[in-house]
Amino acid sequence: MFAKLFAPTVEVSAHCDLPCGVYDPAQARIEAESIKGIIAKVADNDDADFRTRAILIKEQRAEMVKHHLWVLWTDYFKPPHFEKYPQLHQLVNEATKLAGASGAKGLLDADVADQLLAKIDEIAEIFWETKKA
Repeated sequence: MFAKLFAPTVEVSAHCDLPCGVYDPAQARIEAESIKGIIAKVADNDDADFRTRAILIKEQRAEMVKHHLWVLWTDYFKPPHFEKYPQLHQLVNEATKLAGASGAKGLLDADVADQLLAKIDEIAEIFWETKKA
């Protein structure tokens, strides 16, 4: 029993927890596009029940945007990426705030949705640059 407890272990490391091909900022972009679409549909509809359902779905999609960005930030991007792209922390922070309660989640503002999409595009540009390396 003690032999198993004190047996040498093998240390392993990997770039990410799954093959890198599973990460893609397109997931966040798809959700952000749906937010923009929902904002347009709500603006064109006076039905209170429809608007309530649409706003709930928009808020869920905003949470999914944040989730996908956080997965990229915490699981895909590594210290060498942050060194090469020092603006990356700020971009992810700004994008998640644009998706959050003071942004797309809490507002029905197409301009905010456009700003969110622009930040996701900036993150995606960096992401694809890192894939070339």
